[in-house]
Amino acid sequence: MFKKILVANRGEIACRVFRTAKAMGIPTVAVYSDADRDALHVMMADESVYIGPSPSVESYLVIEKIIDACKASGADAVHPGYGFLSENKKFCQALGSAGISFIGPGVKAIDSMGDKITSKAIAIKAGVNVVPGYDGIVQNSDEAVEVAKGIGFPVMLKASAGGGGKGMRVAWNEKECIEGFERATSEALSSFGDGRIFVEKYIKDPRHIEIQIMADGFGNIVYLGERECSIQRRHQKVIEEAPSPFLTEAVRKKMGEQSVLLAKAVDYQSAGTVEFIVDSDMNFYFLEMNTRLQVEHPVTEAVTGFDLVELMIRVAAGEKLPLSQGDIRLQGWAIEARVYAEDPFLNFMPSMGRLGRYISPQGEGVRVDTGITEGGEVSRFYDPMISKLIAYGSDRNEAIERMIDALDAYYIRGVQHNISFLSALVAHPRFSSGEFTTNFINDEYPNGFNPGLVFQDDPAICVVAATVIHKKHNDRGAMISGQLSGHEYVPLEELVVIMDNGVTAHQVTVEYSNQTYSVTLDDTVYCIATDWHIGEALFKAKINGRTICLQVDEVGRALHLFHRGAKKEALVVSPRVAELSCHMLTKEPPDMSKHLLSPMPGLLIKLTVKVGDIVKIGQELAIVEAMKMENSLHAISEGVVKKTPANVGDILAVGQLIIEFK
Repeated sequence: MFKKILVANRGEIACRVFRTAKAMGIPTVAVYSDADRDALHVMMADESVYIGPSPSVESYLVIEKIIDACKASGADAVHPGYGFLSENKKFCQALGSAGISFIGPGVKAIDSMGDKITSKAIAIKAGVNVVPGYDGIVQNSDEAVEVAKGIGFPVMLKASAGGGGKGMRVAWNEKECIEGFERATSEALSSFGDGRIFVEKYIKDPRHIEIQIMADGFGNIVYLGERECSIQRRHQKVIEEAPSPFLTEAVRKKMGEQSVLLAKAVDYQSAGTVEFIVDSDMNFYFLEMNTRLQVEHPVTEAVTGFDLVELMIRVAAGEKLPLSQGDIRLQGWAIEARVYAEDPFLNFMPSMGRLGRYISPQGEGVRVDTGITEGGEVSRFYDPMISKLIAYGSDRNEAIERMIDALDAYYIRGVQHNISFLSALVAHPRFSSGEFTTNFINDEYPNGFNPGLVFQDDPAICVVAATVIHKKHNDRGAMISGQLSGHEYVPLEELVVIMDNGVTAHQVTVEYSNQTYSVTLDDTVYCIATDWHIGEALFKAKINGRTICLQVDEVGRALHLFHRGAKKEALVVSPRVAELSCHMLTKEPPDMSKHLLSPMPGLLIKLTVKVGDIVKIGQELAIVEAMKMENSLHAISEGVVKKTPANVGDILAVGQLIIEFK
C-alpha cells in the first residue's frame, strides 16, 4: 500500500479523497495556490505544499509543480480528483517517469478516451452503440454549417477534448451553428487548450444515463449500476440519482456489458464512467468515457455500499478487485444536488465572495461533500461549487423527501446560491414522476427561473412561523424592567402579518399555553411546538404534527424567511399599524434601461460594438467569461451606443457599467 498520497486538486474532491485515505491509515498531502491558503482541503491534509499563484494555469495545471510537491513531501502516489490534470496523459506519463503512482487509469485509456473522435472509433470497433454524425475535425464555421446540413439540424457541436459542458453547443439552424462554433471553439481553447470541434446529430428529448465501471490490473472489470443525469442546465448536470427511474433491468445489463467491452478495448484500470444518451424507446448511444472519478459518484456509493475512492487506491496499489459482478446489488435510492454559488434569479450568474454564515444539513440519509467552511471564500478563479448534497432513502420517494428537507436546512449567507432552484426541481411533479429528459429545465423554465416558479405546498407555514417568532420577541420584550411609560411592550393576541412588502396581509391571533403556540389564520388553527431561541438561524418546529424547518434572518423589524426554496419577507404588526402602513411612501428604483451592466463578476473578453453604433434587438454586445464559461450579452431593445467605459481585458464586478446608450 502507498506510504503517502498527494491529491492534485482542491476543494470538495480533495477533501473527499482525504477522508478515505485517512480511514485507510494513509498520510495525505494537499497542494494549494494563493487563493487557497486557508482552504478546507489544506486544513484536512496531514501536510500541504504551496504551488503558485491563484490562476489554475499557474498552479493546479502545472505538472512540474505537482511533481515537485510529491518529491518535497515524499508522496509516492497522486490522486487527481476530477478536472484539472485528472485526464491529462502527459501528467500520467510524467508521474510514471518520476516513479510516482497515478491513482487512475493508464496512459492508453486516458489518451484514447480523452479524444471524443478517437473514442468513438474505438467504441464502434468494440461493438458499442454510437451516435451518427461527422467524425472529422471541422475547420471553420462555414464548414460547420455544411456538415450540419449534411447531418440535418439540429446538431451538437462538441469539443473533441471537452467535458463538463464546456465547448458544447446545440444548433437548430445556420445562424446558431455559426455562433455556436465560435463559442464552442473559444471555450475549448480556454478550458482545454484544444479547439478541435466535431459535429453529431442531436438526439431530441434524450435521457443522459451513465454507467460506473471499476477495473483492476488483472483483467477484472465490473459495472456498478447506472446514474441518471438528465437534469441539466447548459449541458452541466444539476441533479443526479441512482438508479435511474427509467431503465429496465434488461437495458441496464446491456449498457453495463457494453461499458465493460469498451473498458477492455483500452486496457482500463481504475474507476471510470461510460456516458450514454438514451432515447424514449430505450435505444442507447455512446457519448463519451470519463477516465476519472465523477462528481456524482456518491450516489453510486450510496446504493452499492462500495467506497469508490478506496477501490481506486487499492487497484492503483496493485491489489485485485475485492468484488465480482455478482456481488453488486443496488439497494435503496440516492439523489445528489449540486449546490453552487450562483444566482438562479439572475440567469444563474456566478456569485463570489466569503461565506459569512454556513450551516450544512444533517440527519438520517443525508451526506454533504464540501470543500468550504464558514468564513471560506468562493473565488473567481475556480468552479463555484459549494458542495454536493446527497440524500439516501429506502425508495425514491423517501430520497426525494429527505432531499427537500435537507435543502430547507441548508443555510448559506455571504454569496448567492441555487438552493431555491434545487428545491423547485426536486419538488416538481414531473421530477417526482420520473418522466423527464435532458430538456426538462428548458421545457419547464423556458423564460428563466423566477421566485414565482418556486413550489409552495402550504404558504401559511411562513405566516404562522413569523407570528410565533414575533410572539417570542414580544414576550421577551415585555419582561424588560424600567420601560418608558406609554411605550411598553404589550403582548398582543391579535396581529397582522404583512408579507412581501404588502403583497398580502393576514389577520392572525396567537396564544401560548402548555409549551405550545396556537395561531389562528383564516379560521384554521395551527398548533406549533418549537424550542427555537431568538437569534437562531434555523426555526425548527412541529406545526400540526408536521416537522418543518425555516431559515430566519432578522432585518430590522422585518423577518426574512426561507422555506421550500421560497424567500419571504414578513412584518408582524398590530392592526392599527397595518392600517397606517398603506400610506407609507415607496422609493422607485432608478431607470437603468439605457445601461448594459455586467450581470456577474468576470473577464470582459469581447466587446462587439463601439461608440456611435446602432444596436438592434437581440444583437450581441459583449462576452464575459466567468468560471471558464463564456456568457454572451445581447441587446433587449434598440439604441445607439453612447459610451463604452469598460475595455476588453477588464475584470468586471457585478453591476459594473459596460455600455451606455443614448
